Amino acid sequence: QVQLVESGGGLVQPGGSLRLSCTASGIIFSNYRMGWYRQGPGKQRELVATITNYGRTNYGDSVKGRFTILRDNAKNTVSLQMNSLKPEDTAVYYCNGERRDLGLAYWGQGTQVTVSS
Repeated sequence: QVQLVESGGGLVQPGGSLRLSCTASGIIFSNYRMGWYRQGPGKQRELVATITNYGRTNYGDSVKGRFTILRDNAKNTVSLQMNSLKPEDTAVYYCNGERRDLGLAYWGQGTQVTVSS
């Protein structure tokens, strides 16, 4: 059974920082591209950041320079360091694991991030 379990969400003031983590089980983690997506109120789900199994990263335009995605293949974890948070970063953040070559994609249950004073 595949599980992606997120943690680290919460309430933070504008300009603050949060670190999200996602721990995967039931997959060969090192073979998967991992990523973070988010869905804000009344918005479609959007890309935040992805990291390939080789460590190549890609970021959504709105988070470039503020967010950093990292993976630890030994611990089956992917993290998202979020700095300089803005109210528009408020969303449910979802962890994703994907193997496009096999047509496989898995999602976590999501963790709420709220940026507000």
